[in-house]
Amino acid sequence: MNCPLYALVTGAASGMGRCYAQQLAQKGYGIILVDINADGARELSRTLASEYGVHAPVLCIDLTQPTAAEHIVEQCRSNGWRVEILINNAGMLLVGAIDDTEPDKLQRIISLHCTTPLLLCRHLMPLMREQGCGYILNVSSVTAWMDWPVIGMYGCTKRFVKGYSRALRIESMGTGVSVTTAIFGAVDTPMLSSLSTRLRKLMLRLGFMVSPEKAARLALKAMFRGKATMIPALSDRIVIMLSPLLPNVLLHALARRFASKLTQ
Repeated sequence: MNCPLYALVTGAASGMGRCYAQQLAQKGYGIILVDINADGARELSRTLASEYGVHAPVLCIDLTQPTAAEHIVEQCRSNGWRVEILINNAGMLLVGAIDDTEPDKLQRIISLHCTTPLLLCRHLMPLMREQGCGYILNVSSVTAWMDWPVIGMYGCTKRFVKGYSRALRIESMGTGVSVTTAIFGAVDTPMLSSLSTRLRKLMLRLGFMVSPEKAARLALKAMFRGKATMIPALSDRIVIMLSPLLPNVLLHALARRFASKLTQ
């Protein structure tokens, strides 16, 4: 049941990570499921094996740890898993003022969104070049264009993702390795579970939120076509254009009004 080529998906046990894994398994890729949720990843591994007949090994790893990327790459090498696709999907959302956030949480979001994905790119890109083909999908956000209050650290880390992804794409031109950045707004995943069901349904209907299945499908389509970026909805493009124009005093007022609701 071993497949010659693998897609490595971080945060694979749920949300968009699960969608990436399922859609890539449909294409015949073996899927390396990386997640701290061992039970969820193993359940998905069994599902992928039974429904698509692919090999889906599980790596239960805390991606905020300093040696996480090196450990993942070593496991790939020692098991002979040839990684053609890297999906840096794992993420977390911190809601609250930065000076009220515990220092260890600040460090975790930086490690999860910035350090470990960057190191995975660093270690896997040379192997992809040796194989003559590779795809990297890094997940950024519309918040990368504005450090929104209350979720400021999320936007800051996603700006870093956007920046280094473009640099990697330029540096890898002509090597057979393509780097794509997915720019998402609101996606209906557990990360936004604090929103009411009614509000999420309304946002989906109006196009201000997309389903994880659609978001993953559009991102993978862009990745395989070698596109630099992918923005799934017109509303996301509008947010990107308008966000930098909003005055700080307005953002401050909005933060004071809605911060407590977001943190509930």
